Amino acid sequence: MLNGEPQTKTPSFPVSLSSMVKKLFLLDAFALIYRSYYAFIKNPRINSKGLNTSAVFGFTLTLDEVLRKEKPSHIAVVFDPPPPTFRHEQFKDYKANRPPMPDDLRASVPYIKDVISAFQIESIEVPGFEADDVIGTLAKKAEKEGFEVFMMTPDKDFGQLISDSIRMFKPRRSGNDAEILGPEEICQNFGISHPEQVIDVLALWGDTADNIPGCPGVGEKGAKKLIGKYGSIENIYTHIDDLKGKQKENLINFKSQIEQAKFLVTIETQVDIEFEPSKLAFKKPDIAILTSLFEVLEFRNLANRIQTDYAVQTENLFLSSSKPIHNPAPVQSNISASAPIQGSLFGEEVLSEIISSEEYASIKDTDHKYHMVKDDASIKKLTDRLMKLGEFCFDTETTGLVALEAEIVGLSVSFKAHEAYYIPFPEDRFQTQNLLEILRPAFENPQIRKIGQNLKYDIQILLNYQIEVLGPLYDTMLAHYLLEADSRHNLELLANNYLSYKTLPITHLIGEKGPNQKSMRDLDPEEVKEYAGEDADITYQLKEILDKELIDKDLKKLFSEIEMPLISVLADMEKQGIRMDPSSLRVFSGELKDDIIRLEEEIIEMAGIQFNVGSPKQLGAVLFDHLKIDPNAKRTKSKQYSTSEDVLSRLSSRHPIIANVLEYRGLRKLLNTYVDTLPGLVNERTGKIHTSFNQAVAATGRLSSINPNLQNIPIREERGREVRKTFVPSNKEYIFLSADYSQVELRIMAHMSGDENMIAAFNRNEDIHTATAALINNIPIEKVSKEMRTNAKTANFGIIYGISSFGLSQRLNIPRREAKALIDGYFKSYPKIKEYMDSNIEQARSKGYVETMFGRRRYLKDINSDNPVVRGNAERNAINAPVQGSAADIIKIAMIRIHNELSKNKLKSKMILQVHDELNFDVYLPELKQVKEIIRHEMEHACQLIVPLIVDMGTGQNWFEAH
Repeated sequence: MLNGEPQTKTPSFPVSLSSMVKKLFLLDAFALIYRSYYAFIKNPRINSKGLNTSAVFGFTLTLDEVLRKEKPSHIAVVFDPPPPTFRHEQFKDYKANRPPMPDDLRASVPYIKDVISAFQIESIEVPGFEADDVIGTLAKKAEKEGFEVFMMTPDKDFGQLISDSIRMFKPRRSGNDAEILGPEEICQNFGISHPEQVIDVLALWGDTADNIPGCPGVGEKGAKKLIGKYGSIENIYTHIDDLKGKQKENLINFKSQIEQAKFLVTIETQVDIEFEPSKLAFKKPDIAILTSLFEVLEFRNLANRIQTDYAVQTENLFLSSSKPIHNPAPVQSNISASAPIQGSLFGEEVLSEIISSEEYASIKDTDHKYHMVKDDASIKKLTDRLMKLGEFCFDTETTGLVALEAEIVGLSVSFKAHEAYYIPFPEDRFQTQNLLEILRPAFENPQIRKIGQNLKYDIQILLNYQIEVLGPLYDTMLAHYLLEADSRHNLELLANNYLSYKTLPITHLIGEKGPNQKSMRDLDPEEVKEYAGEDADITYQLKEILDKELIDKDLKKLFSEIEMPLISVLADMEKQGIRMDPSSLRVFSGELKDDIIRLEEEIIEMAGIQFNVGSPKQLGAVLFDHLKIDPNAKRTKSKQYSTSEDVLSRLSSRHPIIANVLEYRGLRKLLNTYVDTLPGLVNERTGKIHTSFNQAVAATGRLSSINPNLQNIPIREERGREVRKTFVPSNKEYIFLSADYSQVELRIMAHMSGDENMIAAFNRNEDIHTATAALINNIPIEKVSKEMRTNAKTANFGIIYGISSFGLSQRLNIPRREAKALIDGYFKSYPKIKEYMDSNIEQARSKGYVETMFGRRRYLKDINSDNPVVRGNAERNAINAPVQGSAADIIKIAMIRIHNELSKNKLKSKMILQVHDELNFDVYLPELKQVKEIIRHEMEHACQLIVPLIVDMGTGQNWFEAH
């Protein structure tokens, strides 16, 4: 191997096409491009011009590997077109969770297409259809013409297309050999009787990558079991009364969602594209173009090898013969490395290139000293040593992931690179508590900094044993979050990237997730010692590296003064939890179900025809064929009418049935997502819901919450707000208090832009939306109409999110010219806001990031993208991120200060919930006046703006009343 590029022998090629086995390879372009890019992500290949050539290099090697080893007679590479596709028309949130393509990868795609062209291979792309659909269509047409078809992709969705002549060529992954999957393997993998049932399994299972919800509570195993038994989704509903409990309830309640999922996961095999074998026949590559292209890309060794391999005498490549030189072996799965049809994605030589570029140290080849500390005397000796340190790193090993319920199995500490100490704890809680008491002085010493990865969890585990973690904190996960907010922050990734080290996977100890997975309690402490010691050791080493980066990027103050103190605040809030009144939820659930039934009957009566209101297909037919509400209604690529919320909202004035349909859908979502789900999340021991706050998820700096997501309870509609009635104080001695910043983002915009008109309106304590309407319309405040104020309010909030005239026209349901006039009037009224927005975009273009008032950075890699849609999204983030991020920082500061004041005054009242700009408290009634004063003072003085920060506060017997 020279210069990291493989050397191979001259390949043998198939002979004349007329006599060859008809073997078609269809390559899923972007699946292979992404795999190639991320194979080199830790050590990307960058040429002298600064171009990241990882994806081009990996893809070229993949293509060459296929041609040399698999010897296709026909081949094509199929690309996804830019969205939208027909699936987006049916479901606007299809693939909504997927991050945008990295800029350096996007820059590689034209070169990859050039490589494909130089190999004289067809690149295929059909607008409106994904590569899956095009591959599916070509595969089925080729099958009819006697071809063996191999779909080269790792995507499980392709299993539905499998037949005796169509197989999946699944690339090597995680050290496993490639697989060629036929009907037998697909049916075995999915627990089904024929491959088409893959569609039904996936529809129930859902797909988080594509944002397809499926049926809640079913999952992979449940979906396979149901389809294995009943054969299809339709047959499940025929036998729905055979099922019981929550599964039956979910299948009934989410029927329309499941039907939609089935539509989305079904690969279209009737795309309007001809299968032309002559165009897809393998041809001799254009050596001159390939060589020139490889010189530009600086693939020197690859260029030399291609010249040698492919520039063989033409007669040796395509001799006329009565039989092919290569006689393929029978298709099989889990092919061994020696099999003639070996399907390695990259080939052995290429694989070694990738492995060498990702070579990491590991616990097996790194000198380390991980000590076991068992008895009281040894723990005391370790504690005494910790008490003399300025900082130490620690990590807990537990029985589960839910901190409130998990028990501690062991604890590791490190304060020197490559050295750690592990303390195993017995199952007996009393004995464990006694051992932890020996460690208490070190953990509760306020002078010693505690280092960890995801410290909140470890702090909560120790709180379960009444051990407080005091003193400064240093969380490596959050340090990396500030440095690269859009990235992942797990320890394995950080160890790879910063230490070139591969950590020991926990699955090596306890096994893969499933019924046979072990608990840490089941393991020999000696085994756990190595894993736990490594976690503490690696985290300790990462601290110094990450700290230097924080300092270099002026993020240390934000890290030390906001993010670190917030950890203890959130840990305490999660432990406190929030009480729910299950009886009121049951009553509300009954009311919603009655309303849903009533609405369904009204809709059917209005339609004058019996149909399934929850079926988008049937609803579309009723609205547009039967009632003819919109003669110009457009069909999707599947010939089905779109009945999305956006479509129906635009038509709401044309027929009263539409308002009922929208209300019906909203109530069903409310019932299924919140009302019937929340009671099951109440902790049996505490009688409360304990949501988990995520500090390292939102790139803007906002907190999010999961299990359940209490920040996403719908509050725009009256029925949605009623969910808040079920959140109540701890008992009769307490009251619910809600404190909410008034228009904090607009106040921040006024401060950061320095716009005199907006500043003056806030300083005069005017209603900002009325003041805006008066300025835009050039009239006195007292003459502003309700409609004017509504339009101004939408503009106020929309413009700081970078809304366009088209977006504003859609939101207000007004012509685009009126929306444009409204935006023009807005910027004329607040000229410095426009200047501020433009300057933010320019800063992002020059520096690659924008900043909040407190220095939090939002990196915008796509700000200079050639794609106007991608670039526009980055520009909107450049405008909004500093404002939204500053609001997030301000409320975090307020939370820290309020928490400290409540603790300092030893008050019983507790902060229990944060929802964007709102804080909620469980207040002990005798403390109400004092707590109100603390909250108002700390929230309104969290930072000094040119305009005042104003807090609205309310109390009540539940969250609804308080807010």
